[in-house]
Amino acid sequence: MSADDAIIDRIAARLLSAPPALAEARNLVPDWTPPQPFDRPPVAAAVLIAIVARPEGHTVLYTERSPDLRSHSGQVAFPGGKIDPDDLDAADAALREAHEEVGMERADATVLGFMPTYFTGTNYLITPVVATVIPSRPFVPNPGEVHSVFEVPLARILNAASYAQFRFERGGRSGQTWQIDHDGHRIWGITANLTRLFRDLAYDEAAA
Repeated sequence: MSADDAIIDRIAARLLSAPPALAEARNLVPDWTPPQPFDRPPVAAAVLIAIVARPEGHTVLYTERSPDLRSHSGQVAFPGGKIDPDDLDAADAALREAHEEVGMERADATVLGFMPTYFTGTNYLITPVVATVIPSRPFVPNPGEVHSVFEVPLARILNAASYAQFRFERGGRSGQTWQIDHDGHRIWGITANLTRLFRDLAYDEAAA
């Protein structure tokens, strides 16, 4: 068994076997506090943290959102989006979105489990779905949603030294997130925070 396989087995053992129950809105604390309180229930969403098997070792898949999108244009993200009424669960939604965004075949992915939900300051309640992927064909970005696709070595994701702090201003308020720079891409915000939570779960550590 390779070092990557051992860490993936350890991650799988620490994941939830089913999507977590969605907490009531009044019990949720967002990752940053918006200027105005939310006037609607949180939007349920799912993202796919895809651990991709490559000859040189495992990687984690990211997308760079299209600059033409109305929200979060140009930012780095995991494949994912809103959970539709027709989706069976968070895993079904995440795999559907991955197919729509980058052409990932469902049959290529094996869902390992689920991370706890993550509540955003933009009122999304995200369920991260973790899966291993043996791609049967190249990932191809859907130009309507995705500008580019890239992968970060799993070893870099798991290295605490890869992370720095990113400070931002939004709606007259300041906030702070994790940040990872890789090959000209800056991963920050929700995606970097979820990446760090994934890393800390692998080592059974709380984020510093």
